[in-house]
Amino acid sequence: MVAMTHSYRYLRPSAADASGGAVGLATSGGTTSRGPLPHPRFFSGVLTRPEAAARGLLAVAAVARTRYFRPQLAALRDPVVTCDGQRLRFESFSACGGVHARLDVLPGALDGEVFDRGTTNVDVNDPLREALARVRGGDPLHLSVGADELTVTTTDGAVLEKKVPLPERWLRGFAELQVISVPFDLRAELPAAEAVRLLRSLPAGSGVLWMVPAGRTLRRSARPAPGAVALAGARRLEVLTPLLRFARALRVYGPPVSAASLPVASAWELELPGMRLVLTLSPEVTRGFSGEGAVLDALVADQVEADAELVGALMDFEPAVETGELARLSGLPLPRVKAALGQLGTAGRVGYDVAEAAYFHRELPYDAAGAERLNPRLRGARSLLAEGVVRLAEAPDAAAGDDAARTATVAMPDRAHRVRLTADGTALGCTCPWWSRYRGTRGKCKHALAAELAARPGAPARPGPND
Repeated sequence: MVAMTHSYRYLRPSAADASGGAVGLATSGGTTSRGPLPHPRFFSGVLTRPEAAARGLLAVAAVARTRYFRPQLAALRDPVVTCDGQRLRFESFSACGGVHARLDVLPGALDGEVFDRGTTNVDVNDPLREALARVRGGDPLHLSVGADELTVTTTDGAVLEKKVPLPERWLRGFAELQVISVPFDLRAELPAAEAVRLLRSLPAGSGVLWMVPAGRTLRRSARPAPGAVALAGARRLEVLTPLLRFARALRVYGPPVSAASLPVASAWELELPGMRLVLTLSPEVTRGFSGEGAVLDALVADQVEADAELVGALMDFEPAVETGELARLSGLPLPRVKAALGQLGTAGRVGYDVAEAAYFHRELPYDAAGAERLNPRLRGARSLLAEGVVRLAEAPDAAAGDDAARTATVAMPDRAHRVRLTADGTALGCTCPWWSRYRGTRGKCKHALAAELAARPGAPARPGPND
């Protein structure tokens, strides 16, 4: 995986005062409601639940510096914060790309002034982590996200700069996550005491467990069942442990599954006083979100780039993005709005909140440099189409199955693969090893994507296999 070098540039390091009564988070570049700014200032005020907030910030920072698969020292990647005028959302991805953490500091835990809305990185350094770990008691904690430029000048005018390799899988993970999370439903809600008991009883292994709702708790199972939630690598939930004494409830989300399901992603929301911390786990410890392929359907849709440009212009860091309202304002049908959101997610411009079942607007301060470059399967599909190796059958193929209206053959150097398509050109399956192994759970293979592109109205005509 290619790694880009990203520079965090801060006017000064983030710091807490000696008494621990104030925390100043330095910001590094970002997009605001007023446009791009090098050091945006979003909020200054009081966190009314200081100890829980400090532990939540530490959890997000801990995920950013952790590899859960093949653990090793990882380059520090500073968390992202989004201010929407009502709340602060702190986000990070693990270094291995398989865990996403988000701390939402909600209106009830904030008391202060909002200066702007937008997204930026915040510096979380070792001295700041040590200071946050010392926060105790019920005294309010003053927090500033960004600072008045008059107060941050240094005697030598120095600018703090940190350069870290930023793997593309980190950016792709943000994109995949917002598509993967949309089908999630609430599967279980545990009261605080039961949540503590469950999390402390989980095994430390890295295998996949299936958690089945049972009254007010979850029981472990070796096999999936309707209503169950997959938990891959229970140790990835250990970051919640320091927050358990503040917990009010634990909610668990996942997609629909059956007795034949393969492992799937899951989300674990710890409700805190005035806050919530959500961990989303990939289907297996060895899998990062970047390879799940969930965004590929949106990226091959007709007119998706133009639609994304239009939809993106209508968003303004709202706490919740209403897809129906976007459809009304843009004049686009709802499926095209959702496809556009998938495209915007590829650049980190939207996220999905399972707790509120709604998208939210954010702008990651990185240049994603185009959806296609970040998705090699899509690049491969376009190459296959350009090479003229995709052949569409004009008549239904009885051997393809009752649900397939037509087939496509993709001639590869080693063998030809056959793709089953519906009448509207949606791929149902492929004979390649990728599809056989994952059964579509990690997105479509390049052969299926190429067949869909070939079946699109207006695609260059190619002769069928009987021509």
